Amino acid sequence: MNINHHLDEATLLSYSAGSLSQGMALVVACHLAFCPECQERSRKADSVGGALLESLDSEAVSASMLDTILMQLDDIEPEKPVEPVHADPEVPAPLRAYIPGSFDDLEWKRIVPGVSYYDMPWQGRGVSRLLRISPGKSMLPHTHDGNELTLVLRGSFSDEMGRFGPGDIADLDDQVEHQPLVDSQEDCICLIATDAPLRFTTLFGKLVQPITGF
Repeated sequence: MNINHHLDEATLLSYSAGSLSQGMALVVACHLAFCPECQERSRKADSVGGALLESLDSEAVSASMLDTILMQLDDIEPEKPVEPVHADPEVPAPLRAYIPGSFDDLEWKRIVPGVSYYDMPWQGRGVSRLLRISPGKSMLPHTHDGNELTLVLRGSFSDEMGRFGPGDIADLDDQVEHQPLVDSQEDCICLIATDAPLRFTTLFGKLVQPITGF
């Protein structure tokens, strides 16, 4: 897999700090499953975070508080690991716990002809979903009120940032306006997470935004 687009340093640091939303963290984890370069950068970010924690002054904890915490830990049942229902190499390992098979087995919901989606089992102010777009189709031009992470899992698309194929990730903020166009001969499937609604830049986009769920 030839990966040309990687995660920003700020995103990796936020991931290491555990401050990303669940949807954002899932996209990062899936990209890391494919990308040795970002895996190494993530390990360095973890090291930085560990060093910062070690530099903090410690605070004394009373014996009674410590006993209470230990008793609570004894009462917690360890979570059983989720057994993957498949090992489709096209589906990154962190995503396998959330979809019931391969991408072609999913019950995709159509937005418009040629564009469909499959939502993750949690939603917030932004979106967390798989998006499937047919060859030659494009998203409406938009920018962002927050951040957007888009990981390509099948096919490819091109926009103002370049061409994105399997394993590539678009790590975008509110300074970027783009219009992704699917340029592969097969459907383009992406894992997408945003932390705020998109800001469509055309009148038509603004009118249909409630329909798109973005």
